[in-house]
Amino acid sequence: CYQNLPPGDYTFQVRAIDRDRNYSEPAQAQLAVKPDAHIETLSATLRGGNKVVGPSKVLRQFQTKLTEVAPSDLTVLIGQSEALRQFQTKLTEVAPTDLTVLLLGETGVGKGLAARALHALSAYGNGPFIHVDCGALSQELGDSALFGREDETATSQVGKVEQAKDGTLFLDEIGDLTLDTQDRVLSLLEERTFERVGSDQTLAAQTRIVAATGRDLKTMVQAGDFREELYLRLQMFPLFIPPLREHKEDIPPLVEFCKNRMAAHLGRPPASLSSEVMEMLQAYDWPGNVRELEHFIQQAVITCKGPQIEVADLMQHGFNIVNTVLGLKGQASSTSQREIMPLLELERSYILEVLHATNGQIKGKKGAAALLGVPPSTLYNKMRKLGIRRS
Repeated sequence: CYQNLPPGDYTFQVRAIDRDRNYSEPAQAQLAVKPDAHIETLSATLRGGNKVVGPSKVLRQFQTKLTEVAPSDLTVLIGQSEALRQFQTKLTEVAPTDLTVLLLGETGVGKGLAARALHALSAYGNGPFIHVDCGALSQELGDSALFGREDETATSQVGKVEQAKDGTLFLDEIGDLTLDTQDRVLSLLEERTFERVGSDQTLAAQTRIVAATGRDLKTMVQAGDFREELYLRLQMFPLFIPPLREHKEDIPPLVEFCKNRMAAHLGRPPASLSSEVMEMLQAYDWPGNVRELEHFIQQAVITCKGPQIEVADLMQHGFNIVNTVLGLKGQASSTSQREIMPLLELERSYILEVLHATNGQIKGKKGAAALLGVPPSTLYNKMRKLGIRRS
């Protein structure tokens, strides 16, 4: 009920009343609203030397609005390259509309973050943001999860479409939907209505819809794996997020933002990066894009305790990902290198590092899931598959 409270100390009181209008003694709760360090870091980055430069009044308004309403993790919006400016301009233009947006880009470019930015900057920003991982929907239960279910013998199930009322429904990896579910999504987009499974009652959809995919939908249409009508409907406003290798000039401000945020999370002063480390980061192509860069910086901040992160510090810890990023295989001594390990073991090792840094906390702004940029449910599934137990 009380959104966007300014920082400060608050006292909330409530009293109960019985049928004879006798009031109880007031019960009260103290609340302190503190500035979000994540938002402050992002605002400082945008106010400082990492602003989006150029004459566009729209972009300047976008920056101002972003610092007011943006969620804490918007690394996809930090930079000043021409490629990123084009993306930011289009995002700013479409955010206030009701248009369905299709976010395109490789894994790790920040499609989920862009969807949250669209939500935050739209008229639906005060409503819920419902993230649906289409790849995780089973063929049997996909329609029920999205549209709900009516069953005479059981309690009715409310689907994601209804949960997103007055907010944004984000269909992540929409290319993974079954053909039957694609038909229902097409009707949802065209008619703005839907029916629960098992019911013939038509309900109005009151939500903004954003979709995303890293797959080539046109090729899927040709192969018969994706409905052509849905593909054409989604092409109304496609928004392409460039891979990091196409705007490497944005790596320094991204590194600064991620480094400062991780240091604030750990409660320590931010370390600087040596020029040699920064040059190596800009020389790498980052196949995992912004997400991979962010994870690398998190790892560097966690493991390096000095005032400046040096190449020698990174080599000393011997992480396989560090050796790969810096291209230093064969240069480190045999005592400072780890053996090459299977990818799953590397992933398991890194998740354990992050869990250690968060003292086992998974949910919340300071939890491991937020640091890794994944929903808590995804991290739980990863931990289960990798044999990681909470203790």
